[in-house]
Amino acid sequence: MASSTVIPTRMELTRLKRKLITARRGHKLLKDKRDELMRDFLEMVRENKALREKVEQGITSANRNFALAASSMSNEAVRVAFMAPKQKVSLDTTYRNIMSVNVPVYTFHTRTSDENDMFSYGFAFTSSDLDDAVSSLSAVFPDMLKLAESEKSCQLLASEIEKTRRRVNALEHVMIPDLEKNIKFITMKLDEAERSSQIRLMKVKDMMLEEAHHYKEREEMLARERSGQ
Repeated sequence: MASSTVIPTRMELTRLKRKLITARRGHKLLKDKRDELMRDFLEMVRENKALREKVEQGITSANRNFALAASSMSNEAVRVAFMAPKQKVSLDTTYRNIMSVNVPVYTFHTRTSDENDMFSYGFAFTSSDLDDAVSSLSAVFPDMLKLAESEKSCQLLASEIEKTRRRVNALEHVMIPDLEKNIKFITMKLDEAERSSQIRLMKVKDMMLEEAHHYKEREEMLARERSGQ
């Protein structure tokens, strides 16, 4: 049923028709956006899964090497080995736009370019397993950063997909049907008013013709004459 606040005028009908055209165009654009976001989201999910498996394997390898190092070194020696780090890592965050969604892009750079600076200890009193553990963590760090970037991007895209889906459903199931019902209601009211106006005009025309030519009186006279004959 049309809203009781709708005013059945031609101006309102024109306004609602324009609004309906805009709503349908927006509905199509939002559906296209939702579909494109879904494609990007599914691609990121596949990438995220592969990265997670790779990172888990790297961390598992590093933990295994740390366990081996801890078994061959004392806890105090391990703590002393990492007491004074030589390398420093800085993280920068930028953004890229995916269908109006700003997703993060993480990049990092080290204080020095020397790979040996990741070892904060001398090799004389430490185990080779500790070296392997540090090397494993250093190798998996870029993938960990990419995984964090991918997971945050997936989270943002999922949120945007949900918002876009709600907007599409609101347009498709609420706004557009209401506009169509109101347009139909106004059209019916205007047609009814036009028919009533035409009937009134026809009656007024008949009255004016009767008043000018007295058709009914002539018909009655002719009827009496025929009956008299």
